Amino acid sequence: MSAVREAPQTVPKLCGADVELGNFIAGVERPAGTGREASRALLRALASVTPVVGAVPDAPSRPLNRMDWARLHLPANGGCAYLDLDHLELCLPEVTSAHDHVAAWHAMLRLAQAALRAANAERPADRRIEALVNNSDGRGNSYGGHLNLLLTRAAWDNLIERKPHHLAYLAAFQASSLLYTGQGKVGRENGAPPARYQLSQRADFIEMLIGPQTTCRRPLVNSRDEPLAGGPLARLHVISFDSTLCQGASLLRVGVLQLILAMLEAGAAELRLALDDPLAALTAWSRDPLLETRADLLDGRAVTAVELQLGFLENARRFGERGGFDGVVPRAGDILALWEDTLELLSRREWSSLTRRLDWVLKLAMLERALRQRPELDWESPELKYLDQLYASLDPGTGLYWAWERAGLVDALVPEERIRQLGEEPPQDTRAWGRAMLLRAGGQAVDRVDWDYVRFRLQERSRTPYRRVSLPDPLGATRADFAPALAEADTLEELLQSLGAAPEPTPPEYLRAKPSHAPLEAGCWWSELSGAHAIVRRKGPGAGETSTNGEEDE
Repeated sequence: MSAVREAPQTVPKLCGADVELGNFIAGVERPAGTGREASRALLRALASVTPVVGAVPDAPSRPLNRMDWARLHLPANGGCAYLDLDHLELCLPEVTSAHDHVAAWHAMLRLAQAALRAANAERPADRRIEALVNNSDGRGNSYGGHLNLLLTRAAWDNLIERKPHHLAYLAAFQASSLLYTGQGKVGRENGAPPARYQLSQRADFIEMLIGPQTTCRRPLVNSRDEPLAGGPLARLHVISFDSTLCQGASLLRVGVLQLILAMLEAGAAELRLALDDPLAALTAWSRDPLLETRADLLDGRAVTAVELQLGFLENARRFGERGGFDGVVPRAGDILALWEDTLELLSRREWSSLTRRLDWVLKLAMLERALRQRPELDWESPELKYLDQLYASLDPGTGLYWAWERAGLVDALVPEERIRQLGEEPPQDTRAWGRAMLLRAGGQAVDRVDWDYVRFRLQERSRTPYRRVSLPDPLGATRADFAPALAEADTLEELLQSLGAAPEPTPPEYLRAKPSHAPLEAGCWWSELSGAHAIVRRKGPGAGETSTNGEEDE
């Protein structure tokens, strides 16, 4: 197993994501809403459509810890899902490539679609569950679509604690990147200024420049220091972007952020790009789909969001010409080319081309078409707000985005084969591969899982029945690291010994496996697989194959 590298100057910009869905029961009104029933039904259905490690408790009472509850890990791809404040939350496996992130994202959405179909198959027609891949319910509530990027500890310290110009650089980038990170939204929320249509759903809910919180007074730059890794590594938690469905927007959302963080890590941030008031700029730019509004930079210049992004692009192009992205951002040249082309199209207001790439432009085109066809409607009409929500419906039969995708009217930037592959297999070049293989090999012996370790409970006759495999390096535990041990081991005990699994004392009773009717404490896992399938690896004929037997946040 690879060790965490010592004091690296740069690290590949590995990316993960944790995304909450809006979920409710259509046509049912309750004082506390229907999110709790809907999210629990979706999580239970998820356990029925794919192998999982974990279980969904059946207790009727509300769990004490509603922010991280009943987490199910997915042996298929190394990701997981859980409930967060009565939302189903999907956590993607770690990837190094922005293109793989897009593929893993759409693969996870297809898994969620299967869970939605399974959940509704058991429900009456007048109590169907709806799920939305968006970030605002239109009633003043926002939920996150967070990204997590790997940094060196030194870069994180500079950004958050030591160098205010690094913070100013990142804040200006995040504010202006709503040009492609926004999904679009009708109206306003959270006491924000009036708006007919906005580029960003999250803009109304960003109220501070920096802070660790995610559920109130949300910051533009999140300072949560939770690395989920060992050694001199850190994780930047990005909460200000919308969830995007278009592959072009999703690729830019991750890929350009990788470029920006690589430049920050190398000390290449340019103070000339810093905004005087990034929060005010974000609010103003979100309300201007014509992209004409200007905001002041620190040096007194006034720029549009497109002009500021062109400044970041120029900075990145020069850095790339010096080889700055080599070994840090896969396919950096492709990301730069897509970024440049998108900004040029935005500069020329070529909306017909951008509908294929950017969610907020596609949604706006749909809404303006509805206004032309129905002259009695205006931007305050409930019908328009309904279409806004329907764009993001997870249901492929009703979601407007999926209709455009089926018709070939949005750009497909990652191969269909790769989407299918990352729904069934983990990425081979991150610890997601090792985690998934450990879950498959361990089956019911898996006792507890987190991003950076897996704990097993072996036979009681052992003096130390608990063993932990640590996964401190997000770029370790890859196929190259783990495959030899998997090929040679005949038993789980042999595999753990080969991987250097450390013995652990028997944990306190409240941290041991729970019966399937009890609520799950924060960070606890079940070895019992309630209603799910264990993935078991067998030595001998077909060795190396698998057979199926009958972090965080908002």
